[in-house]
Amino acid sequence: MPDLAFHILLFLFAAAFIAGFIDAIAGGGGMITIPAMLIAGIPPLETLGTNKLQSLFGSGSASIAYARHGHVNLVEQLPMAVTSALGAVLGALLATVVPADALKAVLPFLLIAIAIYFGCKPNIGDVERHHRMTRFMFTLTFVPLIGLYDGVFGPGTGSFFMLGFVTLAGFGILKATAHTKFLNFGSNAGAFVVFVLYGVVLWKVGLMMGVGQFLGAQVGSRYAMAKGAKIIKPLLVIVSIALAIRLLADSTHPLRLWLGM
Repeated sequence: MPDLAFHILLFLFAAAFIAGFIDAIAGGGGMITIPAMLIAGIPPLETLGTNKLQSLFGSGSASIAYARHGHVNLVEQLPMAVTSALGAVLGALLATVVPADALKAVLPFLLIAIAIYFGCKPNIGDVERHHRMTRFMFTLTFVPLIGLYDGVFGPGTGSFFMLGFVTLAGFGILKATAHTKFLNFGSNAGAFVVFVLYGVVLWKVGLMMGVGQFLGAQVGSRYAMAKGAKIIKPLLVIVSIALAIRLLADSTHPLRLWLGM
């Protein structure tokens, strides 16, 4: 496709910065960057591939920020990031042959359920709770499953990782946020490799947006560490509901097509 005009690139940079800020706190950055790239005239497949490139900068930036302040040990979490990446590779390969209509149909309701869970459970804070699953089993089962979902479809991945860390691993919400970012980095990397092999990554756009993502994630992660559960919980609820509404508002959503809306 032809080079984008400077003002369009500036618009995409700003969208990436905002997405990086929000994603570092509650996930859901793709809710901003994917529509922005489509508005800019980038074809859907190239949008997905380029989104994975720029998302690497945001999730990587947030991971570094949280690690520097002791909220996550990246070396210890590396096995989880690897299984997340492997799941995403399989998911991205499946995305080329398996229709995503079933996922699109059920996803808004899953996101609303996550919003209700975090919004109505008052004892979710920064304190760790009982672990319902060992780290080993969590790494081998839940993590690659969500990574696979990220490769197939993607929206809401951060919310699902957060839910798993809080309910299964027993993490406090700030620690869960910190660990989610590195797993997002892993799933982004895995899917990105597949999109590169298919030649659908716009490098200039992705790298420019990546700078915006990196800076936004630095600001967002610092804000989350300063405010803790007081900002993470409400923003997670808002982002989950907003993403659900956006998906349901899409004229191509399977539920709307089935209902003839």
